Amino acid sequence: MGDEYQPRGLYFEEFEIGQRVVTRGRTITEADIVSFAGLSGDFNPMHVDAVYSEGDMFGKRVAHGLLVLSVASGLAYQTGFLDGTVLAFTGIDWKFRKPTYIGDTIHVVAQVAKKREMKAAGGGFITFKVEVVNQDGEVAQKGEWVVLVASKSASG
Repeated sequence: MGDEYQPRGLYFEEFEIGQRVVTRGRTITEADIVSFAGLSGDFNPMHVDAVYSEGDMFGKRVAHGLLVLSVASGLAYQTGFLDGTVLAFTGIDWKFRKPTYIGDTIHVVAQVAKKREMKAAGGGFITFKVEVVNQDGEVAQKGEWVVLVASKSASG
């Protein structure tokens, strides 16, 4: 039975208030924006029309805010700290602070802000303060993510 999947993520008990996770960076491309527009159906010209967006408040095309949030979620998951232990993404409180442009490279900084045990759910809620940071150190998006994480005792 050595082939069983072994979670590499942290269990509820292993998270500490103040603990930080920093992801690697990822550059947002024109292909990302076009693909997201097709997937979501959001063809707002501020995202997909270079000529239109030159006269827009940002002066050039910007990535969809929800695209950047989606990439941020993926970057966080790729670190492995929730791999196999996350039970559910249960809440979000989110702010879009600065535009993300084609060619911007973003990374995520997530810090454990709160823990609340939920034995009946087999774990507990972890609230992360999250920032999406661009290559210039500017916070493009920020907020809180609430995640239900398995308890080691419930999983063992």
